[in-house]
Amino acid sequence: MQKNRYVGRRTGAALAVAFAALAFTACTTTLPSGSATPAEQRANINEGADATLKRLYQTVPGSRDYVQRARGVLVFPEAVSGGFIVGVEHGKGVLRVGGQHAGYYSTSSGSFGLQAGAQSRSIIILFMTQEALDGFRNSSGWTAGVDATVAVATVGATGHIDTNTVKEPVVAFALTNAGLMAGVSLEGAKIVRLDL
Repeated sequence: MQKNRYVGRRTGAALAVAFAALAFTACTTTLPSGSATPAEQRANINEGADATLKRLYQTVPGSRDYVQRARGVLVFPEAVSGGFIVGVEHGKGVLRVGGQHAGYYSTSSGSFGLQAGAQSRSIIILFMTQEALDGFRNSSGWTAGVDATVAVATVGATGHIDTNTVKEPVVAFALTNAGLMAGVSLEGAKIVRLDL
């Protein structure tokens, strides 16, 4: 009986810490664009998307060709994550179709496990087929790994994109200031259209 109370207390304490971390994370990941007008938010997102694509082209040889072949390109210039036990990631981005802005979106995802502080990365999602793009655009809320499998691009030993990953209908790149991230999963990331 004593052992069960001890386990119950530990579980309760772990849940309390998790909820506190979630509340703290929600407070610390609020983006400064809250007071910006919709036009200013669009301009900031577009400027960030241009810079992100430029960095992708400089960092990953051959990436420009894949972006140009994509039916649609969704760019999140800054997806900020933070937390301790429970992590939350959030960012705003733009969908470009045929080189034109076709809508603004937000992404959010959560994770559970030991995490350290706040981090930022850029996410570029390429819809390589018209069917994949239409499925995304026609959804009321799109979830990576549920509505479509997202293959995260990797760089092979030659320094170029691994062609096996870019054969999929939806391909993603994740960048930090240090370059292309390896071993990343976007599974569970929820993407919804913004009214901007």
